Formats: sequence, structure tokens, C-alpha cells
Amino acid sequence: MSRLANKIAIITGASKGIGAAAARRFVAEGAKVFLLGRSEEALRNLMDELTPESCDVMAGDIAAEKTNQDMMEACRRRFGEPDVVLINAGIEGAAALIPDYPTEVFDDVIAINVRGVFLGLKYSLPLMAAKGGSVIITSSIAGLKARGLGNSAYVASKHAEIGLMRTAAIENASNNIRVNCVLPGPTETRMMRSIEENRSPGAAEIAKKEVLKGIPLGRYGTPEEVVNMITFLASDEASGCTGGVYTVDGGVSAY
Repeated sequence: MSRLANKIAIITGASKGIGAAAARRFVAEGAKVFLLGRSEEALRNLMDELTPESCDVMAGDIAAEKTNQDMMEACRRRFGEPDVVLINAGIEGAAALIPDYPTEVFDDVIAINVRGVFLGLKYSLPLMAAKGGSVIITSSIAGLKARGLGNSAYVASKHAEIGLMRTAAIENASNNIRVNCVLPGPTETRMMRSIEENRSPGAAEIAKKEVLKGIPLGRYGTPEEVVNMITFLASDEASGCTGGVYTVDGGVSAY
């Protein structure tokens, strides 16, 4: 039997990378999915791939309160109250030491990565209270370790996401809502291409070689490997898991 049969899922940051991979996997496992992202074109292409019967989409800014309100209401009208919410949207920010870090970029990272998670929780948890469910936040190994230089905003935001997750897990356990974080390490996504370029402008391959030295498995992960963990946490197989931090990092956290 499909692991997510008859479940309704919301996925943010769904237009590419881990979010798009999760949408494909959730539908393959029997779920109906409501997807939020910034690129309406990318979302509609993904909906065509997954079929409109199992998928609906909305473009918007996850850091905006109204976007979150509208997303929850649109999902409720189309499919019903969500059983699974994957809060996945995030940005990497700039590469600069703290004295040189642009304040406006810091604010953007915190708005999307922290405020966006807070608002996703704020508006999804009441919808899930009656029947319970699973909320998964895509954080990062940067939530545990300040790896590398020049990524203060990203590291701070990912630590904050784990704090929000633990608080939400405690507050909502009585409603049988499980809340967990998945922490990818370096993963083959657009974000890693951007991070490599930021660290070594014009020579991203040099940055990648340096990153690989710190990964025991000697390679980047794939979005599908991260989604394997996400799918487990979304499913009833993870009924005893809440308040947890689950790494998919190729062994980086073992150092």
C-alpha cells in the first residue's frame, strides 16, 4: 500500500530542488499535494507533470502573512485540511564576514527562513488540530554547525528553525501533530551551485572540491535521498517521532 495514501500535503518551496522532488514522491505515494513557490511557470509545469487531479499550485512569498493564510485556505477548499505540511522554502543569502555582511540580505534570509517557517506553523497547525498529522521543516546541517566562513545569516536562520520546530513539537503533541526537522548536508541543488559561486566567484569547481573534503561519503547528496527521510517522517511509520533532528548529510555531522 502507498505510504501516503489518502493524505493531503502542503509543500512550500516546491518549484525546484528538494521541494519538487518531494512533490513527485508524495504523489507517487498516494498523496494529493498543494504546492507553493515563487515561480508560477515552474509550478504549473510541475502540476502538468503530476496531473491537476492530484496537485494544485499557488505562487507567492512565504514570508508574507497573507500568502500563508491564502495557501491554507486554498488547500482546504481544493483538497481539505492538510495531513502533512513540508515547510521547505529557503534561501542561502550572501557570502561575507559579519562586519561586511549586507544588512538587507541578512533581513531577507531571516524573513524567508525564519519568519516563513513561523508563519507556516502559525497557519497550518490550527488546521491540523482536529485529526493530527506531520509537519516537516527542511533545515540544514548549518542548524547544528557553523561550517565555513561568511554565512552568518544562513547559519543563524537554520538554528532558529530547529528552535521553532522543538517549540511546536511540544506545544502540539496533545493534538497528535508531530513536528520534525530534516537537515540536509551539501545536496545537488540550485542552492549549492549558488553557494559554490559565492565562495569562489568564477571558479565554483574549486569551492566544490573544498566542500567535498568535509563529507565522509565523498559526494553531495541528492534531493531524492533527502526526500526519502522526509517521506518517512510524513508517513504513519514515523508515528513515534516528534521534536527530532534528522540528518541526511553524508556523515558531515559525525565530525
